[in-house]
Amino acid sequence: MDLSVLDVLPVGSNGSARQALSGAVSLARVADRAGYRRLWFAEHHGMANIASTSPELLIAHVASATQRIRLGAGGVMLPNHTPLRVVEQYRTLEALHPGRIDLGIGRAAGTDPLTAHALRSSPGEKFAAMLGETLAFDGNEFPEHHPYARIEVTPHGVRLPPIWMLGSSGGSAQLAGELGLGYAFAGHFSPSAAAPAIARYRETFAPSGAFPEPRVILALHALCAETEAEARELALAPLYALTQLEQGKTAPVHTPDEVRATGFRIEDASGTMAKLLVYGTPDQVRAHLEAIAAQAHADEVMVMTLCHAAEPRLRSYELLARAFDLE
Repeated sequence: MDLSVLDVLPVGSNGSARQALSGAVSLARVADRAGYRRLWFAEHHGMANIASTSPELLIAHVASATQRIRLGAGGVMLPNHTPLRVVEQYRTLEALHPGRIDLGIGRAAGTDPLTAHALRSSPGEKFAAMLGETLAFDGNEFPEHHPYARIEVTPHGVRLPPIWMLGSSGGSAQLAGELGLGYAFAGHFSPSAAAPAIARYRETFAPSGAFPEPRVILALHALCAETEAEARELALAPLYALTQLEQGKTAPVHTPDEVRATGFRIEDASGTMAKLLVYGTPDQVRAHLEAIAAQAHADEVMVMTLCHAAEPRLRSYELLARAFDLE
């Protein structure tokens, strides 16, 4: 099973967004060296504990610091963008780093309604129409009399990289299948079971040039350490952050000591999102991830790790790569 990385650039209470951004290269190098299949950057807005707002800039930033790993957006929240601009940006990235770019596309704004409005998000415009326009710009497939048919999309001679549809329920699965796209299920935050949506995607899949066969990525939230005791200690921070998030509160990720000072205990992590965190020793995490992926019939697992500091987060990814015998 392929293993990949989802980086949201977590901001710790003892750090800053600037440090989180500069640390993107460190994680990219670790993932590249350890044998992870791909590294995607998320698009979130208005969150105090996440610094990843612009996947295309982060992809460009880390591409020259890596050699082999595929880099992508997980994803472009299409309502926040114009389709033509997305095509131009990701064609440019594909031209600069041929064969190493992925384009994940999501239908949500990735933020609260007020921030979405400030982003000039387009909730009234149908997502399927926006996606169709994106594909039409890339393939020069507008009808002859359509006004956009006269637009010269640049750079010339380059097509979009493989497109993955992101989903957190079954809504996007059928569309991804019918269009012959890849499908990535957001199991790292979605309380919905992944298996029904993935089954729907496979049932409706029509082969395409980029995807002759269906391909499914399952994103999961995981954290590992060398001992169970250390893993429980580190897990305090993300469990508290997820519990707070479910209550509509966001703040930089606290240290375990700061979490304990609030009176929060690991047993208090009973919220839906907190239950999605897989933590333990590398072998325990591997067994759990493989079981979830097998039950959902996923081809690949993409791991998001939320931690209060960079060092244990990077170490978690290194330990997990070793547990999976990545090359």
